[in-house]
Amino acid sequence: MQPALSDAIERRRVVELRYHRYSRIVEPYVYGLGREGVEWIRCYQIAGDSDSGEMVGWKLLRVEDIVSLRVTDTRFAPRDDYRRADPVITQVATQV
Repeated sequence: MQPALSDAIERRRVVELRYHRYSRIVEPYVYGLGREGVEWIRCYQIAGDSDSGEMVGWKLLRVEDIVSLRVTDTRFAPRDDYRRADPVITQVATQV
């Protein structure tokens, strides 16, 4: 498990990370395990790039594919459209 991700979620801190060749800035909402023990993070990307070309919006990232991660001092307020019952993350470690 990634303690930095759990800490960022608990403190509602924006995270800068590198994922699939791209730098991204995200608000992390839920972190945990999916089926087959895969670690996932559901986040809202506020800046950066992605394979899909969608630079802003909800993302589901496989934690093992995160190359680097830095928790910033910037706080975020939970988004109105966030729903706690994530269909992929079946064992929640940390959640907003």
